[in-house]
Amino acid sequence: MSSGLIAETTEGRPASTGEPILRAAGVGRAFRGLQALADYDLDLRQGEILGVIGPNGAGKSTLFNVITGFLRPTSGRIVFHGREIAGLPPDKITALGIARTFQNIRLFAGMSVLDNVRTAQGMRGGAGFWETIFSAPSFLRKERAIEERALEHLAALGLADLHGVPATSLPYGLQRKLEIARALATEPSVLLLDEPAAGMNAQETADLTQLIRDLHARFGLTVVVVEHDMSLIMRLCERIQVLNYGRVIASGTPAEIRADPKVIEAYLGADETPDMALPTVDGRQQTHEESM
Repeated sequence: MSSGLIAETTEGRPASTGEPILRAAGVGRAFRGLQALADYDLDLRQGEILGVIGPNGAGKSTLFNVITGFLRPTSGRIVFHGREIAGLPPDKITALGIARTFQNIRLFAGMSVLDNVRTAQGMRGGAGFWETIFSAPSFLRKERAIEERALEHLAALGLADLHGVPATSLPYGLQRKLEIARALATEPSVLLLDEPAAGMNAQETADLTQLIRDLHARFGLTVVVVEHDMSLIMRLCERIQVLNYGRVIASGTPAEIRADPKVIEAYLGADETPDMALPTVDGRQQTHEESM
């Protein structure tokens, strides 16, 4: 793509050299004859931050739903740390070490900020049935450990001071952060972020980009980010996949993706030229980085 699409940025971008920990081969998902995802392949490396982009309806959320067990693939294999996970229920996949956030925020309504994270934290080291029934000393110790760890995850997202606040009363941007904290509380090795910058302004997006870098380093995460905001994707990811009509049409570094004619066509249409500007909903001219 032309340099007008988005400025190439390498500052702070992670580099991974690890072995693949999550592999998908020939994964597909059809809905009543509509192929939402087709022949999807991925070797996700340990420590990588991978970006997945594409126009609306390209299959990005379907991909996350298939990986995390919310949808069963109609074809193909998904292997995590050598174990086949395609078709496992979401709680089993989460317990194995894959956590996610959602495009539409799904916090536990009626619970405090702390309880949202503490509930997720209970997946790791929670008390057993009899310990709970009889309030055994081991139950109390485990409950204290869960709360302390939950507070640590809140602190990592800058939410510790809000631990007693009802989760759904938080401003939108903080609810997004709380959802990430709750995902981290399951202590994953792979974190899937579904449009984490949705609804955020430019400064909030920049802060979120740095936050994801910090969490990636602090918790040793492998991260996959689905996002429409190219300022986040291009600055954060060392590798990007582009989906269109359920298929991967390009994969490579940010520089390679910017220059790929198939990506330009997918976003702008075959008759558009790289120098064209597109109007936005507020009437101003849209640059190519905004159109993606």
